[in-house]
Amino acid sequence: MIEQRLLYFITEARKRGFSDNKIKEALLDKGWQIEKIDKAFETLNPKFKSKNQVCVFLSDDLLNALEKRAKKNMQTISEQIEDILRKSCVTYKGGTVKPEKLDDSLVAVFSRKNTGKKKK
Repeated sequence: MIEQRLLYFITEARKRGFSDNKIKEALLDKGWQIEKIDKAFETLNPKFKSKNQVCVFLSDDLLNALEKRAKKNMQTISEQIEDILRKSCVTYKGGTVKPEKLDDSLVAVFSRKNTGKKKK
């Protein structure tokens, strides 16, 4: 049986932005067994996670803007990006794009508007 305090620790550390590797290192340093740690991570990770992962490289300016926005909304950067993508998908309906109504300037970064060939 997986200890609830181990699951709680991992969940809270993730919310605070720590990577899984850093969390595992900290738990190992505190004497937790690797088998228990791995079992806890397996419990918390959905089986389809790798299918749903996206890797995004951001400029420093954009990352700073995301950090400020996430802090303002009391979210992690990952949660803020998910929120932006969700809002972008909600405004996109089957091939037709609604008139631009952005409540978040960062949604424009992920939108499809003006992505065609650039005019000379």
